[in-house]
Amino acid sequence: MLAETEGFEPSKELPLYTLSKRAHSTTLPRLRVTIAGDGCASSFPLLAAQVVKWHQVIMTKRFLTTVAALPSLLALSVPVYAQDEPEGAPSPNEIVNSAPQSEWAAIPADDLLVMTLAPDAAGNSRVVILQLMPAPFSQGWVENIRTLARAQWYDGISVNRVQDNYVVQWGDPGHDNPESGEVETKALPEGLNVMAEEDYLADPSSVFEGEEQAGRAFGNGGIAGGLDLDDLPDTPFDAYIKDRYAEGAIIGRGWPFGISLVGAWPVHCYGMVGVGRNYSPDTGSGAELYTVIGHAPRHLDRNIALVGRIISGMEHLSSMTRGTGALGFYTEDEAHLRTPIQTIRVASDLAEGERPQFEFLSTEGETFAAYAEARANRRDPFFIVPAGGADICNIPVPVRAIEAAD
Repeated sequence: MLAETEGFEPSKELPLYTLSKRAHSTTLPRLRVTIAGDGCASSFPLLAAQVVKWHQVIMTKRFLTTVAALPSLLALSVPVYAQDEPEGAPSPNEIVNSAPQSEWAAIPADDLLVMTLAPDAAGNSRVVILQLMPAPFSQGWVENIRTLARAQWYDGISVNRVQDNYVVQWGDPGHDNPESGEVETKALPEGLNVMAEEDYLADPSSVFEGEEQAGRAFGNGGIAGGLDLDDLPDTPFDAYIKDRYAEGAIIGRGWPFGISLVGAWPVHCYGMVGVGRNYSPDTGSGAELYTVIGHAPRHLDRNIALVGRIISGMEHLSSMTRGTGALGFYTEDEAHLRTPIQTIRVASDLAEGERPQFEFLSTEGETFAAYAEARANRRDPFFIVPAGGADICNIPVPVRAIEAAD
């Protein structure tokens, strides 16, 4: 029994958006889940309720009859074949492209890094844009990264490791590199944060900005888990937001998270950026960074700090020649393959006309719910069988550049 927390209401209704695996369609009307408990609580009432019995799910015969009678939903509840409907259902990209501007959220310039690589062999420029994690996640490392960028410490470092189906890593060639053959390392700026291993996690309530957002985030996680309304679990963690690497996986505030009763953490999906470190208890400073270029290495979750993601220019990193040394590091004989990093700048420090501008699709909006369901159950003409669920990393949050005004 968890300790009682002041202000916790033992019975409370919360809106949860869910997916019917058998019907292959989103239940657009909200299910009302009544959560009751005997003084169970945590720092966030919704999470406290996850350890108690779901005493009542309000889903009346009228509700089911109404849903079944809606032609638009009925059309989605049966298999769609190309010969019957050549145009098919909209693809995930078509759903995203139809999103109203009100559902797009601008990314603050202080949360963007501009990494300029040396030109490629043909002389083409290569620019990579990183989005940093929002507070409170990994903020000690994020602050270090801004400090290192503003001190121009990153200027002149290089990409030193390219491991196939795993990561691309950049930093000081002489630091923690078993293949470098170099001895000298760059001195780090003073005053960098030294983070503890418990800082890999944040309070689980940090994923949500309100009750409505919590319902949507858990609903998106339900889509990833393939929730079946005909076989509701006893508790949310039993199947509702099931995940192989955490008690649950959800999508909230524009990011994919693992979650439990004791914490929440960003997860290692394609393009996520993490902090290189040595053996525990070292947690890294942010001087050595990597991005995922292969199958999501979720076993790294909660073992390394994740600080952001690549939102533009990923092709410049994922296409690099693979290293043949230990862990994909370039050997001394491959030193010429290390791609120099000319500069890394915080976008807010650039002249206004030089700042890149990006926005992401709000994960708490109606469009993202439809997009996530479409990613879990492809019905556009090429596909034959909807999958009935999706890995959390197979529902990437859409991000797009904002065109500069004339």
